Amino acid sequence: MKPLEIGSGFALLHPLFLLLLLLLPVLAWLRGRAGGSASVIYSSTSLLQTLGRPRKSRIGALLATLTLLGLASLIIALARPQWGTSRTETEASGIDIILAIDVSRSMLAEDFTIGLKRSNRLEAVKQVTEKFINGRPNDRIGIVAFAGRPYLVSPPTLDHGWLIQNLERIRIGLVEDGTAIGSAIASSANRFRNKNAKSKLIVLLTDGDNNAGRVSPLTAAEAAGALGIKIYTIGAGTNGTVPFPLRDNFGNVFYRNVIMKFEESALQEIAKISKGEYFRATDTQSLQGVFDKIDKLEKTTITSKQYRNYRDLFPWFLVAGFLLITVPLLLEQTLWRKTP
Repeated sequence: MKPLEIGSGFALLHPLFLLLLLLLPVLAWLRGRAGGSASVIYSSTSLLQTLGRPRKSRIGALLATLTLLGLASLIIALARPQWGTSRTETEASGIDIILAIDVSRSMLAEDFTIGLKRSNRLEAVKQVTEKFINGRPNDRIGIVAFAGRPYLVSPPTLDHGWLIQNLERIRIGLVEDGTAIGSAIASSANRFRNKNAKSKLIVLLTDGDNNAGRVSPLTAAEAAGALGIKIYTIGAGTNGTVPFPLRDNFGNVFYRNVIMKFEESALQEIAKISKGEYFRATDTQSLQGVFDKIDKLEKTTITSKQYRNYRDLFPWFLVAGFLLITVPLLLEQTLWRKTP
C-alpha cells in the first residue's frame, strides 16, 4: 500500500485503517441509546417519577469519552503514522547536442515569418531553436555559429537560461562572410567531452553550399561518424527568388528580389555518412516541424528514485490508546465505583 503523505513530513503507512474511525460514532450512539447500568436496583421505578427529570451522569459521559478516544488512538496506531522526510532524485540519461547555426550574410533573406510579420532566416531559426532548447531540460546543449569560419557561442551545458541568453546575441557579421560547413562540423565534434553521454549529435542548419574553410564537409562528417556522432542536417530557405535587404549610400534599407540556389545533395550525404537525417525547411512552420521531428527521434531517458527517512509514531498512539481505555476501567472500580 502506498503511504499517504499529509502535509510536510507526516505520513500514514496504512491509511485504510482510518476507515474504522467511522465506527466510533455508531458505538457512541448505541451506548447512549442503551443507557448506563443502574447503581441501585428497585423492584419498581414508579415512585421515582415524582422526583423530577432524570440527569445523565457527567462522570459516565467522561468515562465513555475517554474510552472512545482510546479506541481512536488504537485505530490511528494501526494506520502507522510516521514523521520524517522524503526526497526524490531524478537521473537523466541525457544527450549531448551541438547546434551548428549558419550566420552567413545569406541568412538575411526574408522568406520566413514570425507571427504575421516577415522575418529573416536567422531570426526565425533563433526563435525555433529557443523552443527546442526549452523542450529538452535534461540534455547538455551547446551552440556553434559559423560563416567564413566557426566560433563557439556556448559549450554543451545544462544551464539553458544562460544558453538562450547567448543564443539571442548571435548576429550576422561577427566573423567574415562565407559558409564553412566542414569547419563547423569539425569544431562542433571537438566540443563533445562527455564520453558517458547516451547519444551525441550535431544539428547543422545552413542555407548554402560549402564555400569557405579548409576542411571538407564529407571528411568532417566521416570523422564525426567514427566518433559516434550523428549529424542532422537542415536546409533552410526558399530555393529561388527571395526578398533581400540592401542599403543605399545613405544607409537606407531597401529590398531587392534575389535568386538563391540551394544544393541539397551535400547535406544529404553528410547526414547519410554520420547515420543522421536530412530535412528541408522552406518556412517557419516547416522549420518548427523539423525540430519537432528531431526532438522525437532523440528522446532522453529519465528515471526517478524516491528516498524516505521516516520515524514511526504508532508506539505513542498505542500507549495512549491503552491508557485511555484502562484509566476509565480503573476509575470505575476504585474512585468512581458504583454502589451494587
